[in-house]
Amino acid sequence: MGRAKKRSKKKIIILFLLPELVLLGAFVLGPIAGTVFLSFVTPEGIGLGNYYRVITETSPDKALIIPENIVEAQPPPWGALVHNIVWVAIHLPLVVFLGMILAYLLHEVKGSSIVKSIIFLGMVIPMVVGGLLIRFIFDGTLGVVPLLFQAIGLNSLAHTWTNYPETALISLILGSVWLWTGFSLTVYSAAFESMPKSYIEAAKIDGASGIQIFFKIVFPLLKHATIVVVVMTMLWDLKIFDIVYVSTLGGPGGASNVMALVMYTYFARALDYGRSSATAVILALITLIPGVWFIKQVLKGGPKER
Repeated sequence: MGRAKKRSKKKIIILFLLPELVLLGAFVLGPIAGTVFLSFVTPEGIGLGNYYRVITETSPDKALIIPENIVEAQPPPWGALVHNIVWVAIHLPLVVFLGMILAYLLHEVKGSSIVKSIIFLGMVIPMVVGGLLIRFIFDGTLGVVPLLFQAIGLNSLAHTWTNYPETALISLILGSVWLWTGFSLTVYSAAFESMPKSYIEAAKIDGASGIQIFFKIVFPLLKHATIVVVVMTMLWDLKIFDIVYVSTLGGPGGASNVMALVMYTYFARALDYGRSSATAVILALITLIPGVWFIKQVLKGGPKER
């Protein structure tokens, strides 16, 4: 009787999971397999030709690492892959720092929910609208940033940032900080709520300063929250698309191009599904490998010191 009950329970579980498994296979696993297969299909047959063409492409709107101007030593642009790396290098530290500091300063402060709601508004609005806001903020006529530089006498920066290769990418990166800081602030605020208050109170009794409390007690206790923020922010930065598409479309001259936009260009404009799939696979691997490695290292207690 016991075995019969176990078998019946297994059948019921499988029955309930079957629709989800079918949908998972049809809409997730199937497209992934199809994308990987298409990435190897070339006019010459099956091979790595698409990957070679994608990596060695030099046109500004499609180049990953070798745009034409690099050969002429006139950057930017530096290539979509490099732009993604620059995005992570600037955006990730700012989001982590701002989210942590704001959560620490607003913790147990009256009226802090209003400030948090304003900051979190960037996560609520569609990214397409966020891209339009970034374009407006850096507009040379009405934008806040150019007008601010004009007021302090830096007229060289009092122009429409998204129209110039030297400032297009950095304007998108800085504009996206507000759009994603709400996520960081929410995660760190939740971490502060679950943090034992006795540690901080004991440190205050012992005469520790606010800076000492933050770096010696608070910061180590935020380890797991930082893991979540870092990994999720890095993934968001690597697959960024909508903000760039709406604000600059990768321009001017490919100066703000990113990998997801290159994939879209191959797919929707060039109708080259093989190279589009190859770009998607490269992007997936770049996104997957660092995330998995980082999580494993942190769960193991971090890299071992030599």
